[in-house]
This record gives sequence, C-alpha cells and structure tokens, in this order.
Amino acid sequence: MDTVANNRSAAEADGKDTTLIYRQSRWTRLTHWIWAFSLFFMLLSGLQIFNARPQLYIGKQSGFEFNNTILQIGAENTANGPRGFTEIFGHRFDTTGVLGWSGLPGQETPRAFPAWATIPSYYDLGTARVVHFFFAWILTTTLLVWLIASLVNGHIRRDLAPRVSDLRKLPRDIVDHAKLKFHHTREYNTLQKMAYGGVLFVLLPLMIVTGLAMSPSMDSVLPWLNEILGGRQTARTIHFTVMVLLVLFFIVHILMILAAGPINELRSIITGWYRTDPPAKHDQSTERSA
Repeated sequence: MDTVANNRSAAEADGKDTTLIYRQSRWTRLTHWIWAFSLFFMLLSGLQIFNARPQLYIGKQSGFEFNNTILQIGAENTANGPRGFTEIFGHRFDTTGVLGWSGLPGQETPRAFPAWATIPSYYDLGTARVVHFFFAWILTTTLLVWLIASLVNGHIRRDLAPRVSDLRKLPRDIVDHAKLKFHHTREYNTLQKMAYGGVLFVLLPLMIVTGLAMSPSMDSVLPWLNEILGGRQTARTIHFTVMVLLVLFFIVHILMILAAGPINELRSIITGWYRTDPPAKHDQSTERSA
C-alpha cells in the first residue's frame, strides 16, 4: 500500500476526518483580505476621483477641440427636466437615477457616480486622493512581498502555474462550471489557476503601472512610462478598464463561492481548513489492493 493510503488508513484508525484538510496558509489568507479591503477602498475613492472629470480618452491629449472621447458620464437639460446619460463610443444611454443624475427624490445632483458608490459620499477630491493613494501603496507593497515570497517558496510554481495536464482538463472544467458541478480538492482547478493568475500577474500589476503613469510626480522618475502606455489619458482609460474587469472578477468570484458552498469556501479563507470530496469508491478499492 502506498504512502497516501497508509496516511489515510492511519487517520481513519485515529477517528480523524480525512476530508478536512489545511488548504490556505496564514500568509495566503492575510494577503487575500488585505487585497480585498484595499481594492474596496481604492474602488470607491477612485470613483470619487473619476467624478472630478467623468470622461475617458485615448491618446496624449484631451479637451473640447479633440475627438478622442470613448466614455462620458454627465447630465443634460431636456423637456422632461434634467436627465443623466452615459455615452460609450458615441452611443448615448439614459442612466438617470444611477449615473449622471442621482440623489434622493427632490435632491438630485449632477454627478457621474452616485453618492452611495463613492468615498467620501460628498464631493471631496482631496480626501478621495488621500484614501486612494494610501490603499494603493498598501496593495503595491503587499503584492510585491507576496510575489517574492511565492517565488522563493514555490507557491506560484506548485499551486498557480497551469500545467499541460491542467490545460487538457480545461474543456471539462468549463462544462462542469456551466453545470455548477464542483470538485472540492486541495488543488485549484484550471479555471481558478487562470483567473487568479490573470488577476495577480496581469490586472493588478497593470493597475499599479497605469496608476504610476498618471501621477505627475512620477514623470521625473519614470519619464518613459507615459510614452509606453500612449499618454496619461490612455493610461487613465486603461486604469478604469482594469477596475471594471476586477469588479467583474469579484462578482463571478462571489457567485462561484455561493454555488460551490459558501460555508466551506469561507472557512477555508478564514481558518485555512477546507473540506474536500470523499475519496471515490474505486480509489479506495485500488488503495486496499495496492
């Protein structure tokens, strides 16, 4: 009988629950919650900052004399009174009550994102910048330390890097997720590895880089950064797009947690302990005959 079977038999003899495993280390759990809180405050303060100029451009220049606006949120006077609108690539949509024109009945004001979605809720660009930059540096520092530590201890190679066998399982993983059929194991499945890898190695670094490119104080330190990204306005647009992608990831992430079993998933990321699927009967018989 192999080592795994021996360990399982010993655990069963001791009356231990072999399906409950220690899956998430303290460091993984700590960084997860630091990033979650940081991104929450960065999102809401970032929307407040966006309200100061609720337009996005492509290129190095912006203004009324240029025709490079790809997104605009605002309000306009109509025959029916003030209305909020969102314009994307020249296509305008009425978003009154949510974007452009919002507030309590009789107290509506023109603002891109509503008060309940920004920090602070009232217009205060200075406070929003302080909050945004504070949590941005926390996120950046933690991500850098995590990256170095994960390279040293092999966490990236062992748990996050997709292998050839993972890519072969990708079609099956997609079908299983579409059917809400989840396998609870110690290892991440292929879709999890790709999603987490995309966030950790693409979206978060891109958000940090574009954030630095928008900072005038960084022009003297990294003067080439704006040129690579196509200008400060393009960097701002990329920054906003990454934010939208992270919000979409969060929504899908929460939905998957609810579908896969919220108690088990939350226990894993809070305490580290995770309940896996019981071993299949054919696996048990194989182990007994080994």
